[in-house]
Amino acid sequence: MFTVFFYTIYLKQVSALDHLNHNMKCPQCKSTSYRKNGRRNDKQNYLCKNCGKQFLEPAFSHSLETDLLANSNGHTKVSTAEATEISLVKNLSDEKIIQKSLSSFSLTLAEQLLQIILSPAWLESAAFSQFIQKFQQKTEIEHQLETGISLLLLDVENLKLDASSELFLASVCKYTLQFKIAFANWKNPSIGKQDIELYNRGYQLVHVPEGKDSADAKMITFGACIVRSYPTVKEILVCSNDGILIHLCNELKNQGLIVYWVRRQAQTLHIENRNTGKLTHYSLAMVTEVPSLEKVVEQIQDLIKNEQDSINTRLHSLAIITNLFQQRANINNKFNHKQP
Repeated sequence: MFTVFFYTIYLKQVSALDHLNHNMKCPQCKSTSYRKNGRRNDKQNYLCKNCGKQFLEPAFSHSLETDLLANSNGHTKVSTAEATEISLVKNLSDEKIIQKSLSSFSLTLAEQLLQIILSPAWLESAAFSQFIQKFQQKTEIEHQLETGISLLLLDVENLKLDASSELFLASVCKYTLQFKIAFANWKNPSIGKQDIELYNRGYQLVHVPEGKDSADAKMITFGACIVRSYPTVKEILVCSNDGILIHLCNELKNQGLIVYWVRRQAQTLHIENRNTGKLTHYSLAMVTEVPSLEKVVEQIQDLIKNEQDSINTRLHSLAIITNLFQQRANINNKFNHKQP
């Protein structure tokens, strides 16, 4: 983090120095052709090659000098040229920074900048804390854009999801289920206290006026532009039994999102991946996923194989016992024949 920060300052300083040299002109004839001609009053003196006029390096305002000396925390003085360079740093664009060469970099100014940046007073300042916070926020946003999130839209008026069902839906998604939004007319007595329950489970509650398909219409309107409000979303669970929601599913799919349409039939939730057509079923009564026919056949085959292995193991053990018993009987017979 600090390496990038210092390197940016390093490049800005180079650009500032070049900017200063390229814009300085003779105050008499405005020529840019000049050479260094010693120092006067601790300032660089120049000689114009065109008219012979001698002049000093450009001056800067008293406020700028005061600002620079205050920021240096009293470690050392900053020369006029270096102070001017620092002032130019603030106004340079990133495009200009990357075009500059490192050949004219001032090590003296670099030392001043590092002393300012690494001083205890600056590290404990509010400016440094704000810089760290902005850097962390930018890193977090970039991470979210790379990883993505999942989002759930629920029509409470015709589909109820308990906590266990919600956890199963979250497990179906590839990305983390981070936002959950529930739509309903919360004044409707048939809703009961679902608003309190859903709110406690982290849902955002959206109220719609009374009327047929009002919640569906709001879900479609809200969901169609969901990427504007949640730019990191990659997957969406559309939870509603109403067939009209297929339009929302298709629109979200066309926007490049992974869409799951969640519907309920009796005691089973049907989760359809609209991108692949894959169907997943969840039993509300048994609180578990309902396996497909292929999985059921596979499980039965595993049970038969395990049972056969168990029978073979017991038969093998019985054969060993029988063999031992026969050996014991032979020994007893031989011993009886030897006795008089």
